[in-house]
Amino acid sequence: MTKDVGLLVRTGIGYDVHQFSPGRKLILGGVHLPSKVGLLGHSDADVLSHAICDALLGASALGDIGSHFPNTMRKYKNYSSLLLLRSVRTLLHKAGYAIVNIDSMLIMQSPKISRFVPSMRKKIASALAIHSSQVSVKATTNEMMGFIGRGEGCAALATATIAPVPKR
Repeated sequence: MTKDVGLLVRTGIGYDVHQFSPGRKLILGGVHLPSKVGLLGHSDADVLSHAICDALLGASALGDIGSHFPNTMRKYKNYSSLLLLRSVRTLLHKAGYAIVNIDSMLIMQSPKISRFVPSMRKKIASALAIHSSQVSVKATTNEMMGFIGRGEGCAALATATIAPVPKR
């Protein structure tokens, strides 16, 4: 028995983690934050945008960020994760989906991000061609525990909700 599952709202989760490194820019949600360290990675290492990409790709069953943008390709060296988000938006559109909502969480001891959240929401929304009211960005610490608590890196979680675009 087969059912038409194309009419269902779908949800995906995403996770990313990177270690801090001197000499790198700290970019989160497409926003450059003042910091003495940035995140180490092949692209700009924007954990927030990466987690959102994976949540969207997961919701649409289109794979993951590594399968679409491998860190073995020179093209993606120091690549802006906002461009990755735009590419994911295109993949979703081709698959017939629209983004309903993004909920995300940064997990890091410092720096504090509250004053940067409105800019992050706007940049993420712009890259995904949605309204900033559809993007939530929150943050928490790791209460001084583990590698995050010691300030060695940060992580991000995201949940994405998508729905099929009605056919005309």
